[in-house]
Amino acid sequence: MICQDNDSLCSLLVNITSATSNFIGTQLDLLYLGWVWSLVYPAILVFVILPMVILLLLYFSAFLLYIIQRRKRVIDALQESLEQRDPWAGGRYLISLLWDAHGYIWHGFEVNGLENIPDEGPCLLIYYHGAIPLDVYYLVARTILTKGRLIRCVGDRFLEKVPGWKVILEAFHITPGTVSSCTQILEEGHILSISPGGVREAQFSDHNYQLLWGQRTGFAKVAISANSPVVTMFTENVREAFRTVSWPQKFWSMLYEKFRFPMAPIYGGFPVKLRVHLSNPIHHLPNETPEELAIRIQESLEKLIRDHQKLPGNILRALIARVYESPKQD
Repeated sequence: MICQDNDSLCSLLVNITSATSNFIGTQLDLLYLGWVWSLVYPAILVFVILPMVILLLLYFSAFLLYIIQRRKRVIDALQESLEQRDPWAGGRYLISLLWDAHGYIWHGFEVNGLENIPDEGPCLLIYYHGAIPLDVYYLVARTILTKGRLIRCVGDRFLEKVPGWKVILEAFHITPGTVSSCTQILEEGHILSISPGGVREAQFSDHNYQLLWGQRTGFAKVAISANSPVVTMFTENVREAFRTVSWPQKFWSMLYEKFRFPMAPIYGGFPVKLRVHLSNPIHHLPNETPEELAIRIQESLEKLIRDHQKLPGNILRALIARVYESPKQD
């Protein structure tokens, strides 16, 4: 009995000692962390937080000046909306200012060949689809600001199901599009953009910039039916701004085929250099079939990719291009 009492007492003392030791250790750890933080915090404040605050203020100032510089056009667009000539004109112009400023500040956004988009009359714009078509958003904004023209877009049907996006689709005339409806848009003298690769290209192309068009020729039928010139569009580093998680590709592809909804996760938002290249207008030839025209359009876009994109795409190289670009070799 005495032995059992001694064992219980010893066990109690061990537990008390262990708990006390753990408590003291925890307090020492906290004190140590507090001491380390007191040393590190001033450095973080001086070298990270305060410079970032100043940088954000400078960018915000640049953004405000960017809008004020265009205040007259803003007032005109708002007046146009109030007079109901185009109820969305003012909103589109303000949103375009936001997107164009973001593109200019975050990506150093540029457009080569903007003159190939006509100031009036129809134009069919065929483009390579990045993981997120950020370049199309920027080009739509730039075209509204510089030419006063809206690029209408053909978008996937799943966009109509995204909560809160209906007003955006309506204001910017983004529709699923059929051959007949697209032809009508061009016959009315508008600019229309189509990505033959669509969501499939957005999800399953990669930094090698493959076109995933399959046997699609509807866009060529639209160009022929509307007698519209075609301009191809490619944006350097669009795959380095945002990328999709490709592994396991068969799994994401299976989900896409089943639900017709982009399921592969997207990551990025990197401030890489984005530069749009627009080709010279392509006109269909007499007696040219849609299949033949589609091949010429695809070859034009592939040439833009070869001429202006270093393959495979590289995020670090695209980031460095914001401040330095090596001379292009012939």
